[in-house]
Amino acid sequence: MSILSRVKPDFWNHRDGSEGPFKHLFDFRRIWKLAVGLSAAIALAPVISMAVFEYKVTHNAMEAEVLLRTARLVSNTRRTVSFFFSERKAALDLLVRQHTLEELKKPDLLTGLLEGLQKAVGGFTDLGVVDHQGRQQSYVGPYELEGVDYSDQEWFKEVVLRGVYISDVFLGFRDLPHLVIAVKHDLPDGSFYVLRATLDTARFNDLLSQLEVSGNGDAFIINREGIIQTPPRYCGRVLGKISLPVPEYSSRTRVLEEKNFNGQLLVIGYAYVTETPFILVIGEQKAELMKSWYRTRTKLIGFLAASIVAILVVILGVATHLVNKIYLADEKRVMTLHQVEYANKMASIGRLAAGVAHEINNPLAIINEKAGLIKDIFTYRKEYARDEKLLGLVEWILTSVGRCGAITRRLLSFARHMHVSIEPVQIKEVIDEVTGLLGKEAEYRDISIHVDVSDDVPAFESDRGKLQQIFLNLVNNAFAAMSDGGRLDIKVRRETPDAILLRVTDDGCGIPPADLKRIFEPFFSTKKKKGGTGLGLSITYGLVKELGGTISVQSEVGKGTSFTISLPIQLKQRKKGNG
Repeated sequence: MSILSRVKPDFWNHRDGSEGPFKHLFDFRRIWKLAVGLSAAIALAPVISMAVFEYKVTHNAMEAEVLLRTARLVSNTRRTVSFFFSERKAALDLLVRQHTLEELKKPDLLTGLLEGLQKAVGGFTDLGVVDHQGRQQSYVGPYELEGVDYSDQEWFKEVVLRGVYISDVFLGFRDLPHLVIAVKHDLPDGSFYVLRATLDTARFNDLLSQLEVSGNGDAFIINREGIIQTPPRYCGRVLGKISLPVPEYSSRTRVLEEKNFNGQLLVIGYAYVTETPFILVIGEQKAELMKSWYRTRTKLIGFLAASIVAILVVILGVATHLVNKIYLADEKRVMTLHQVEYANKMASIGRLAAGVAHEINNPLAIINEKAGLIKDIFTYRKEYARDEKLLGLVEWILTSVGRCGAITRRLLSFARHMHVSIEPVQIKEVIDEVTGLLGKEAEYRDISIHVDVSDDVPAFESDRGKLQQIFLNLVNNAFAAMSDGGRLDIKVRRETPDAILLRVTDDGCGIPPADLKRIFEPFFSTKKKKGGTGLGLSITYGLVKELGGTISVQSEVGKGTSFTISLPIQLKQRKKGNG
C-alpha cells in the first residue's frame, strides 16, 4: 500500500450518482479543495504581504545605512586630507609673513626653518625660494636644485595665477613620487617670490593606509584625470589609471553604485578635496556590506517558509478532518435511510408473507381435508382398499400439503418476528427456519449445509426476528461467495456460562486482507458488480450489537471465510447491567 493511499481521506474517491440536481453538495473533494484554498488564501495573504513589506523595508533601510555610513566615512576622511594640506599651507604662509625675502635666501636660516617645519608639522623634505622669474634662489634639501629654472613649469604658472599651488603626485626632476605646495608672496615693489616645499608622499600615503574600510573596501586618492595618487589595496598602482570612471564634480560628498571589471557591485563614495587637485575615493563591495542583512534575510525567508508550511499543515489537517466528518455524517444519514428502507422492505415482506401464507393455508386446508376424506373412503371400500397406487397418490397429496404447510408456517414465523420481541429462543429452530427457506437454492447449487448445535446450548433470551435476519444475511453472503458444490458449516457452542458462540463458515473465495478491515463498513461491498449494496454485513453488525453481542471475521483468499458471533444468554439482565 502506497503512502498516498494511506494518507488519502475516506471521501477522496467518493462517487455517488444519486445526488440528482444537488450533486455539487456531495462533491466532497471539491468542498475540501475550496476549504483548503480559501483558508490558505485568507491565512497566507497577510503573512506573505507582511513578509514582503518587511523585506523591502529592511532592505531599503540597510541600503540607506550602507550609503550613509560610506558617505560619513568619506566626509570624515576628506576633512582629514583637507586638514593635512591646510596645515602645511598655513605653515608656509606663516614663514613668508615672519621673514623677508633676504632672510629667506640665507641657507642657514632656511635650513633652520625646514628643520622646524619637520619637527612641528612633519612631512616636509625640502624648502626653496623661487624669484618672480622662476629661478630658485635658495634651496635646502637632499637634492642639488639651487638655480633650477621653473619658469616653464605648470606649477609655477599656476601659483603665479592663483597665489597658491598644491600639485599632483608626480616624478619631476628627481624621478621619485612627490608633491609640491607653493605659496606666492607679493613684494612692495610689485614683484613677488614663491616659497616652495616638497612633501613626503609617505606621510601623505599614511593618511589612508590606516583607514579601516569595511566590506573588503579600498580608500585612495586620484587626481582629476583619474591618476591614482596614493597606494590602493586592490584597484591598481600609484600613478596608474583608475579602472572606474572619474566621478563628476560635486561640492558635496556623493555615494553611487558601480560595477567593477569582475562584475561585482561596488558602493563608491567620493568627495573633491577643496583647493587641491585631489578626489578622495572609497570603494566597498556591496555584497560584503550587506552580508549581515543577507543572513537576516535568510532567517526571515526560513521563518516565512516554516510558517507557511505550519499554516498549510494545520489547514490541510483541519479541512480534511471537518470534510471527513461531513462525509461520515452523510454516510450515516444515507445508511440510516437505507436501514429504514430495509426495515420497511422487511415489514412489507412480512405482511406479504403473512397474507400469502393465510391465502395459501385456506385452500391447503381444503385440499388436506378432501384428500383425507378420499383416503378414508378408499380405506372402507374394498375395491379401493387394495389399490396401493391410488392410496400412494393420496398419501403424496397429503405429504405435499404438509410440506406446503411447513413453508407457510416459516413464512408466518418471519412475519410474526419483524418487530422487536425479546423471548426465549431455541437457536436450532431459528437456524432450521433460515436454512429451510434457502434449502431449494442449496439443493439446486449442490451446496451442502451442516448444522452442529451442541447439546449444552440452552434456550436464551433474544430477539428471534433479528436472529433470523443475522443468519439470513450471513448465509446469503456465504452462498454468494461459494461456487456450486460448496460446503457451509454452522456451529453453535456454549462459550461461557453466560454466552453462546455461533460460527458460520464457508469454503468460498475468501476476502482479501485489505478488504477485511472494512468489511463491516456501510456501503462497502466486494460484489457491487453482482448487485451488492454493501449494507448486509453493516446491518448484521448493528443487529449483533443491538443483541448485546460481538461479531468478528477470519478469512483467507481461496480457502473461505468464517464469521464468529458471541451472544449473551440473559439479554435483559445484560441491558440493565449496562444501563
